[in-house]
Amino acid sequence: MKPYCYGKKRIDYILVYKKSSPQVEKRCTFEKNLRAEGLMLEKEPSLTNNDIMFVKVHAPWDTLCKYAEQMNIRMPFRFHLRCRQIKSWLPRNPMKLDKEALPDLEETDCYTAPFSRARMHHFTINNRETFFSNSTRSRIVHHVLQRTKYEDGKSKMGINRLLGNNTYEAAFPPHEGGYKSRHPIKTHGAQNHRHLLYERWARWGIWYKYQPLDLIRRYFGEKIGLYFAWLGWYTGMLIPAALVGVFVFLYGLFTMDSSQVSKEICEANTTIMCPMCEDTCEPWTLSDSCVYAKVTHLFDNGGTVFFAIFMAIWVHFLNFILYNYSSVVNTIFCIFNQEELRPQFEAKYSRMERVNPISGKPEPFQPFPDKLSRLMVSVSGIFFMISLVLTAVFAVVVFRLIVMEKFASFNWKFVKKNWQFATSGTGVCINFMIIMSLNVVYEKVSYLLTNLEHPRTESEWENSFALKMFLFQFVNLNSSTFYIAFFLGRFAGRPGKYNKLFNRWRLEECHPSGCLIDLCLQMGVIMFFKQIWNNFMELGYPLLQNWWSRRKMRKGGGGGQNMESKTQLPQWDKDWNLQPMNAHGLVDEYLEMVLQFGFTTIFVAAFPLAPLLALLNNIIEIRLDAYKFVTQWRRPMPARATDIGIWHGILEGIGVLAVITNAFVIAITSDYIPRFVYAFKYGPCSLSFFILRCLRGYMNSSLSVFDMSELKNSSQPRYCRYRDYRAPPWSAVPYEFTLQFWHVLAARLAFIIVFEHLVFGIKSFIAYLIPDMPKDLCDRMRREKYLMQEMMYEAELEHLQKERKKNGRRYHHEWP
Repeated sequence: MKPYCYGKKRIDYILVYKKSSPQVEKRCTFEKNLRAEGLMLEKEPSLTNNDIMFVKVHAPWDTLCKYAEQMNIRMPFRFHLRCRQIKSWLPRNPMKLDKEALPDLEETDCYTAPFSRARMHHFTINNRETFFSNSTRSRIVHHVLQRTKYEDGKSKMGINRLLGNNTYEAAFPPHEGGYKSRHPIKTHGAQNHRHLLYERWARWGIWYKYQPLDLIRRYFGEKIGLYFAWLGWYTGMLIPAALVGVFVFLYGLFTMDSSQVSKEICEANTTIMCPMCEDTCEPWTLSDSCVYAKVTHLFDNGGTVFFAIFMAIWVHFLNFILYNYSSVVNTIFCIFNQEELRPQFEAKYSRMERVNPISGKPEPFQPFPDKLSRLMVSVSGIFFMISLVLTAVFAVVVFRLIVMEKFASFNWKFVKKNWQFATSGTGVCINFMIIMSLNVVYEKVSYLLTNLEHPRTESEWENSFALKMFLFQFVNLNSSTFYIAFFLGRFAGRPGKYNKLFNRWRLEECHPSGCLIDLCLQMGVIMFFKQIWNNFMELGYPLLQNWWSRRKMRKGGGGGQNMESKTQLPQWDKDWNLQPMNAHGLVDEYLEMVLQFGFTTIFVAAFPLAPLLALLNNIIEIRLDAYKFVTQWRRPMPARATDIGIWHGILEGIGVLAVITNAFVIAITSDYIPRFVYAFKYGPCSLSFFILRCLRGYMNSSLSVFDMSELKNSSQPRYCRYRDYRAPPWSAVPYEFTLQFWHVLAARLAFIIVFEHLVFGIKSFIAYLIPDMPKDLCDRMRREKYLMQEMMYEAELEHLQKERKKNGRRYHHEWP
């Protein structure tokens, strides 16, 4: 495959500006300084818009070598026959396609070392044009663009500032030609790496294929390659969780008609329930909620506890395996930590320097008082935004209380009979709209607060921004879910003495069959619609934007007089009409998946189908992201990364939170513990374990009695039932909690303690069995390091021997 170039020089970067832009002086100064840094520039007008001018940037060999040494870029060391042997020792990447599908990949970068011009003879330089890959060349040019001044002044530097003040319209590395070909790839081969990625990765027809991670890494850089490696592995690990979840759901479906609790509710034609409101509502019969009780059994059955324990173990096993797998991928990708200071940090603190304890060189640093003051302002902003989220949740709660009374006294019998579904459904929809609206605000606030902190490196900036975005959106997405899981129906009071909000609206009660169906409905609706919205914004919105750009181009909206067909346009003109990658890089991609991971695991006991929905979404997500990166977005700047950053710590935190919340969901939200206590303490099975119907009479035992005559102006039947464990009105101490209430409470607390200790004990055992890095991989890395040192020694001796023979000196086997 030929290197991507036009004419005699390879194009490493494209700058775009408008001829009508008033920032001519800044642009001229910037381009003059770029030439002084060793870059070569060439301008060419756009064929689709007379006001657009492209600046093609080429980095000559000497400039590439200079900055590769400054950036400490690791390059392939001298090729040796043992190289293939070393590569074969490394674990095979399970996501890689075979060589027949990807014939262009060659394993030539087995040994790498920091590039040095003084020891250039040590490196494998067969061809200067291909020694530095396209992604490496683009990264070097981007490094120069970020640190070149356009005016006098410490902060007047960098392409980002010029993009911000509209001196340039865009800056991007060009794609390697088109992604489609008239000829099939099997007979004529791939035209370029982009075409190969489209055929073997981005097409929807190969959704079942493994991902070509090595090719992704070479084209888009290690950072994007790591993201797709992590996403692919996470998707594969969802398969067992989805299968178990479907099994639990099917178990509930097949046992729905035979459930003793559902039967008792459906047959309770004479059980009168207390009114849902005090003024306009009337008593209702328990059998009216037969459908609600059967649907509840789908998600609240005997398999719920087993599934919660399985998922709690699965989430920790997943985190251990992902961490282990990332270390393997890092070794295969030859990824090493190469942190660089952000240009904004260098400009801000250029006058304050200290010696780096590792490199021994002076570098800018941020004084502790300045860092602390900025951090305090940032933390205050975070707490303010979280309080805004809680305020929105409180508003949704008030809305639910208002519509609950309206639906319970509605004239339409269908709505009045299914007031629980109507209340939960409208509340979820309102909550979803609030969530999506606030997400727009959170992104801007997170960006502002992160820039205020002035992080030292790009990874620190991304970690700080990602943490803020996660905190905001996690609280925004899950706060209402936490309310439904742990607060709904817990403080409602009892008939005649209900707790009211602002002495006006009565707090919500749970259905006699439990509150779990409300939690399930909340999760299902938000998860379904959020995934649809995210997929539309990721692919549908760029498709619409690109379609609109092509439409304007066909109409000649730019005034171009030399308009040709799209296939004859130069690549930079085609790339200009594509959409740029997100301004925050992969933060949005990781955030979407991590929030999905939290939604899948934290309340999975209430919604066993969550892993299945996540699996189906991720299968689509991988190809959708691939299609978007290859066809709809401009080529992003290739970047390096050693791991997934702060996201691994966030996943660990979600895993711990998932164990705690699922324990509380089963113990408090679900009716599993009350049913268990009744079955073996108060039910028929308390006398004999050979009775099959242990829950016979459970519904009657879980409902208390209230005397309607205690209400003023009451013309209703004498007694009604309500969900609670309280003494009847004719007892010595009316409406006091019964002994069964305290037994249930003790059982709930005991279950939480046993569940958490069991899961965390298994987690510790898994951590003991699975090391951070496999032992054989550690041995292979040490072996590779030893062979690299040996190769360097032999290469240095060979070079010295040639030099001494050339000078007529005697050769000795010694280290120079």
